[in-house]
Amino acid sequence: MKIWLDGNLVDESEAKISVFDHGLLYGDGVFEGIRFYNGRVFRLEEHIRRLFDSARAIILNLPWTVEEVMKFTCDTVAANGLTDGYIRLVVTRGAGELGLNPYLCPKPSMFIIAATIKLYPEEHYTNGLSVITCATRRPAPAALMPQVKSLNYLNNIMAKVEAIQANALEAVMLNEQGNVAECTGDNIFIIKDGTLYSPLISDGALDGITRAVIIELAEKLGVPFVAKTLTRYDLYIADEFFLTGTAAEVIPVVTYDRRPIGDGKPGPFTKRFLAAFHELAMSTGTPVA
Repeated sequence: MKIWLDGNLVDESEAKISVFDHGLLYGDGVFEGIRFYNGRVFRLEEHIRRLFDSARAIILNLPWTVEEVMKFTCDTVAANGLTDGYIRLVVTRGAGELGLNPYLCPKPSMFIIAATIKLYPEEHYTNGLSVITCATRRPAPAALMPQVKSLNYLNNIMAKVEAIQANALEAVMLNEQGNVAECTGDNIFIIKDGTLYSPLISDGALDGITRAVIIELAEKLGVPFVAKTLTRYDLYIADEFFLTGTAAEVIPVVTYDRRPIGDGKPGPFTKRFLAAFHELAMSTGTPVA
């Protein structure tokens, strides 16, 4: 496997960062997860612009342009001879002195991985997921801005641990007010009486790229969409429930906190969104070569 690391494509065994890198020491950095299908990178520019937005929000000055990072990303996919897979693009604060001061790190470091991924077993895309509510809350915006895709992911990891210990593959995270924010790595959508709903970004949900795609598809499919504050009650009584994310794509939820959603099977709206997403993802994107 070839890894893009600070301007060079190197073998996986040579892709190393300093133990003094603040991304490792303090989780000081940002990342993006990106998918590619049929030799095209899906929504590449949107992902890279969000990377730059995250970096700007934490005062991490990137020495590259959006166009350069897009090219580096495509070069990494091409170097690995892949047509379908997943990209993890990480920017760290870089190596510096011990201590929190980010200004003691002279320059950031960036690496890009292109590989394959399967977030959930295939049968769950057909039969649906069981999810729970976890006790771990989504960080408040005053503590850690939810729109920044930072390397500080321990909160999500501990929520994921709760899900696994409860024999579930995913968990719904609430904000400090007790309203629905998102799952450990995915955005949330429900269908009620023919209308599509998703939590407000201000309630702690990430402004997901796949989330935006689903909202676009809702308009094309003639499905009304409303972003609003949602509670667990709204999810319990939903007719349909599905999750979206770059790695997860679109996956149905059939039970929540041991309550069946609708008739306990993936619903017709979810199937329509899943089919429309796959059609779009397989036919559009930035060509790798």
